[in-house]
Amino acid sequence: MNIVLVSYEVDPFAKVGGLADVVGTLPKFLKDKVDKISVIMPFHKIVEENIQKYGLPLEKVTENLYPFSHSFKYPFSVFKSHLPETDIPIYLIKNENLFSTKDIYEYPNKDHQTSYFSDCVLTFVKNNLTDTEIIHINDWQTSLIPVYLKNNYRDDKVLSKISTVLTIHNLGYQGIFSPEILSIAGLPGYLYNIDALEFFGQINFLKGGILFSDIINTVSKTYAEEIQTDEYGYKLDGVLKVRNDDLYGILNGIDYNQFDPETDKTIPYNFNKENLENKTKNKLALQEKSNLPKNENIPVISFIGRIVEQKGIDLISEILDYLTLLDIQIVILGTGEKRYEELLLKYRDKYPEKLSINIKFDKNFAQLIYAGSDMFIMPSKYEPCGLGQMYAMRYGTIPIVRYTGGLADTVKEFSCSTYSGTGFGFYEYSSSNLLIEILKAIHVYKRNKNCWNKLIINAMNEDFSWDKSADEYLHIYKRALAKKRF
Repeated sequence: MNIVLVSYEVDPFAKVGGLADVVGTLPKFLKDKVDKISVIMPFHKIVEENIQKYGLPLEKVTENLYPFSHSFKYPFSVFKSHLPETDIPIYLIKNENLFSTKDIYEYPNKDHQTSYFSDCVLTFVKNNLTDTEIIHINDWQTSLIPVYLKNNYRDDKVLSKISTVLTIHNLGYQGIFSPEILSIAGLPGYLYNIDALEFFGQINFLKGGILFSDIINTVSKTYAEEIQTDEYGYKLDGVLKVRNDDLYGILNGIDYNQFDPETDKTIPYNFNKENLENKTKNKLALQEKSNLPKNENIPVISFIGRIVEQKGIDLISEILDYLTLLDIQIVILGTGEKRYEELLLKYRDKYPEKLSINIKFDKNFAQLIYAGSDMFIMPSKYEPCGLGQMYAMRYGTIPIVRYTGGLADTVKEFSCSTYSGTGFGFYEYSSSNLLIEILKAIHVYKRNKNCWNKLIINAMNEDFSWDKSADEYLHIYKRALAKKRF
């Protein structure tokens, strides 16, 4: 079985969110289960900088290729590197005009850029990766690939044999554009209809991926069910119900070799569940780095993620005045919407002894936060999978979550009476419910250390490694090969 994964971001070449983590890690666990696996992504401006930063190789594979169908007849070249510490090739498609911004999602005409990239992928596959059996695409940016395959290249001797798998990492982002993109992309005009890409007078790239891919999956079982409802379906719930028989939920995993508190070189003190004293030392180091008073007895509550409403920042903001009355400290790391960034900075200035607000992305600081915090909050409005709660539990930091999507699949409510469970959570999206769960966690932390230590051990005993999920991907690959749609 020969697999090609296609993504707009891949860690460590270019990373904005969890998509990069998944595509940068999953191939490593699939490598020994398939005959051949490779990755394709755009050669964003940040990629060369990261290749140099991590000391990765780079060689030119080919140049002066042109997309088969797209109206932009710009030539592109392809470079090759590999995923760190593996021989898995990653192919980088380069065009100076269309991949010209350092921020990978800030190109002004994303419909031009993503449609061009999708057609270039198929051009390269036909010319250089002719034994490809499955193309595994990710999110809306690559969702035109199955549309091209099933319409423009259905009679092509190489491309017509390829099956497709679409992973939806976040249904909230769909790629909705003007109908003119069809002619620009070189796609047939008949696709502008309600049974294809038309979407309330526009063109919806993700809808095309859902309809034309052979198999679809999301990144948790609960999210696969949620997106078929009006509340979470973002007006695509009807389309997803039509494809229900081909829709799977596969939980993301984390790389336990990379995220291991016993060997992690980015944290000052390594520890394991038999030696939690060093976790306390990491807490003191975190307090020092966060410019907070050093006190091992004060519970430290953290948040790492995008500073946006989807992640529950509105709920957190609503209770900060109350939380600062408690004997706790709060550390927040991330970037996002300006209004929330500015609001959090105002709270930091108001409560400098209680709040550490860090508006940036800092991978090493994130590791220290996971290792040094006592509790980790993820009150998401919706959460397809979530990785933060998995990282937190790996480092013995207790998640406080809203039970939705992957958070509902990975965090089990803790009970001191039975010593079962791994965290705390709530269902109804409200700041009062978040506050209740935080107070519940603080109560256990301060009043029952034996119970809290058992909770830490439970969390660290959870297994969110990629092995099981990789087997599930292998299963849907086999399904895709067996079931090609028209």
